[in-house]
Amino acid sequence: MSTLLVPYYEHPSVRPAEWAVILAAAPRLYGVVLNPADGPGDRPDEAFAETAARLRTAGVTLLGYIDTGYGRRPYEDVVRDLRRHRAWYGTQGAFLDQVPSGPAESRHYERLTTAARTLGCVTLALNHGTPPHPAYAALADLLVTFEGPWATYLRTPRQPRHYPAGARACHLVYGVPPDADAAGAARARGAAVHCAVPGTGAHPWGTLPHGLDSTL
Repeated sequence: MSTLLVPYYEHPSVRPAEWAVILAAAPRLYGVVLNPADGPGDRPDEAFAETAARLRTAGVTLLGYIDTGYGRRPYEDVVRDLRRHRAWYGTQGAFLDQVPSGPAESRHYERLTTAARTLGCVTLALNHGTPPHPAYAALADLLVTFEGPWATYLRTPRQPRHYPAGARACHLVYGVPPDADAAGAARARGAAVHCAVPGTGAHPWGTLPHGLDSTL
């Protein structure tokens, strides 16, 4: 089973070589998070549409990136972005970012994920960045239960690999040294799916995972 999720937030016309590496690694990927403009944008992007088509042809699951603002972003705006990702880029799933971890907002996300499934999303990921309340486990295929730097990750205890409702844990780690055994660290901490990149600062997801063009 493929365990690598790639959130790569760079434009194909600016970084064509990096997108070619992702395409070449297609058989080994859990999926790719597609993020043309902090979401689908206001209009279709031809370069992203062409890249998305190549990835789909190669068998890659595409998850459309959508910022949910920790439950503050209106339901209608999130659903609009779900529709645009599906219509413009043929995404088969969604990556909902900035999701709270407490139970108070879980009903809002139940509505959002129900809408996503109705629109044809097969794979749903919720990015909490920390272990969430169990109420979210029934809503998604992946729960991002860690997002942060490598130094913090090394101090993170093992988490449940699968939640009771069947969702799998995903860890997103940045600032990872080139010689680190990121895949081993993810397995040891209970991640069924992971991504580990060298990038740091405000935009670490503009870098590719170590070893993407070799054996993962």
